[in-house]
Amino acid sequence: MEYEDYGDEYDQYGYHTHDLDMHGDYERQVAESYKVPEVVRNFLVYLAKAINEGNVYELQSMYENSYVKLTERFYKSTPWPLSKDIASIVHDDEKFDILYKELYYRHLYARVSGGPSISERFESYYNYCHLFNLILSANEPVQLELPNQWLWEIIDEFIYQFQNFSHYQSMLNKRTAEEIDQLREHPKVWNVHSVLNVLHSLVDKSNINRQLEVYTNGGDPDSVAGEFGRHPLYKMLGYFSLVGLLRLHSLLGDYYQAIKVLENIELNKKSLYSRVPACQITTYYYVGFSYLMMRRYADAIRTFSNILLYIQRTQRNLFQQRTYQADQMNKQTERMYTLLTICLVLHPQRIDESVLSTLKENYGDKLLKMQRGDLDEFENCFSFACPKFLSPVPPSFDLNSLNAINSHKEPFVAQLKVFMDEIKQQIMLPTIRSYLKLYTTMPIAKLATFLEMSESDVVNYLLCFKHKMKNMVWIKGTSGLEGEFQSGSEVDFYIDKDMIHIADTKVARRYGDFFIRQIHKFDELHRMISGIQI
Repeated sequence: MEYEDYGDEYDQYGYHTHDLDMHGDYERQVAESYKVPEVVRNFLVYLAKAINEGNVYELQSMYENSYVKLTERFYKSTPWPLSKDIASIVHDDEKFDILYKELYYRHLYARVSGGPSISERFESYYNYCHLFNLILSANEPVQLELPNQWLWEIIDEFIYQFQNFSHYQSMLNKRTAEEIDQLREHPKVWNVHSVLNVLHSLVDKSNINRQLEVYTNGGDPDSVAGEFGRHPLYKMLGYFSLVGLLRLHSLLGDYYQAIKVLENIELNKKSLYSRVPACQITTYYYVGFSYLMMRRYADAIRTFSNILLYIQRTQRNLFQQRTYQADQMNKQTERMYTLLTICLVLHPQRIDESVLSTLKENYGDKLLKMQRGDLDEFENCFSFACPKFLSPVPPSFDLNSLNAINSHKEPFVAQLKVFMDEIKQQIMLPTIRSYLKLYTTMPIAKLATFLEMSESDVVNYLLCFKHKMKNMVWIKGTSGLEGEFQSGSEVDFYIDKDMIHIADTKVARRYGDFFIRQIHKFDELHRMISGIQI
């Protein structure tokens, strides 16, 4: 995909194509016009120096420690100084100015009461345009190196702000007439096509898919990376953009495409490229959710179990700082446990004992309610754990107020209906499974008596059981879409005349599965110990 130069469209960042005060409300500007503390001034000077020198080690320390501590001390619930207020501290430094604004607006979204104004949302978008133009329009790699954590959070925040803006403009009943006029006059700001274009352009510029393909086959990624792909900035932005596309397609409800964009990333092995925990958690959350919505429950369970086990083992390091990113990872973890609970109700199977223990301790009540067929509990769990879905098109700004009130809920309502329709088809299966496990042979009439329904309905549910328990399951290969159909039920049966003949399909495999899991655990532990020694 060819990269669109947003700079031309917006007069090379002069922004005279609109009449907005791009620094937000007047009151906020007045409140921020204060003397910058000396320690903050020193931090900004050192930050600019580290950016220009490409000192990644120093940048990582400043970004993950100094910036967080200064924010907690001086700007816990207020904005950092405007870029114009620190212009005298760092003079004429384009890269620093763009990156500082990226931090400024990210903090505004996360911590400042009331959130950003509409003009600040626009200005943040233009700043991202400026950043991506700088990186993608260059004839040779831009001399800029940033820590992987910062690069991931640039992509993550870019998608989050698009998601936030989409909901913001959909709630027309809460917008003033002036805000609606501004939204109508700027249809290309935070447009889904521009966001997709940026992510695909970063993927193409880095040649990351070809690098991952060669790496998976045991080759040297640098041999196919090209001039830009060998540069850490482009390589990591390309990788993180693949995860961004996974997230974006999931938000839009295109689950097949969401997993397809990761076809060169082997999720079941540790990746050379991604050492950012938040990126790993985001990847597995959206992959697992996509599998759930595609009715690939075994793959969803495997995906959630793997990442939750990883979180359990590294939790102390992951959540040692109480930043909003750490808070987000905590919330994401809770959502994944909830989704795993849903999957285990629909598709019971063995999982790691430590994950199962945590799940039963914290989500046992939800598990029991869903096993009993409580549709409200299914709906509540899905509503809590699902992403905040988006519509690919903005609302019609000419709609009457009655329609405008609920327009932001339409994507969620549509996805909830798909999920609940599937649940209603399977609502009797846990009960049928519990009866089948008690017998080796059973007359249909007897099961009909237990279930208090007609024999014809029982036969229909038995056929449904056969159909729903046979899922596509990943076996090998890089692509998460590959696999073969397998029956996931621990009981199998066939019907001969009016008799159900039942067999336990897991008896011969249980011991083998147990030893295989232990071998994998010790193998992972050995690799971890070896890595520490190195």
